[in-house]
Amino acid sequence: MNNNTKISNAIIRRLPRYRRYLNILRKRGVKKVSSNELSELIGYTASQIRQDLNTFGGFGQQGYGYSVDHLYKELNKILGLDREYKTVLVGAGNMGSAITKYTYYYKIGFNIVALFDNNPALVGQKVNDVEILPFEDLEDFVRDNGIDIGIITVNQESAQDVADTLIRGGVKGIWNFAPIDLEIPDHIAIENVHLSESLHTLSFLIRSKELEREEENN
Repeated sequence: MNNNTKISNAIIRRLPRYRRYLNILRKRGVKKVSSNELSELIGYTASQIRQDLNTFGGFGQQGYGYSVDHLYKELNKILGLDREYKTVLVGAGNMGSAITKYTYYYKIGFNIVALFDNNPALVGQKVNDVEILPFEDLEDFVRDNGIDIGIITVNQESAQDVADTLIRGGVKGIWNFAPIDLEIPDHIAIENVHLSESLHTLSFLIRSKELEREEENN
């Protein structure tokens, strides 16, 4: 892939799904897989899968398909998962604690090294052996420890201030769970997780299926 090539967000968001299913195949001992077999597993068309993978140079051989292990490792490289990221989380409430436990148990390469909160009652406590530190220490901690990613699980009123503090400390990316679109400089990567929007999408899909059934019954 040419480094100057602009990859569409749609392709980028399909890559983790490819990786997840390839990992399932690896654990089953499957050595090779065709685009048609991947299509049956994942739900995308075989043509779509080939086009997506060809964006990065293509990894298959005609008449053979894809080496499951090789393609899995290559997707890890493309997604930047061939390394670990030093991460901090701000907002050690219920959601913050749940995310910390998730990353701990599933060992997904995002190593949360500290939690931060402005609630004195939480400071000093630990979640999975990760200590909760006072928010005022955040910027210096990020700078002194070379933190890559900041996770934001605070309310929308506090989120921009938290983001600004993380950026001053030198993070490379932000995973934002606050229900607000943050103002972030272009050199910082950001992924917004708006849970309400996901629920609204689910509501739409439920309603769409209800309408389909109504039409079939008429």
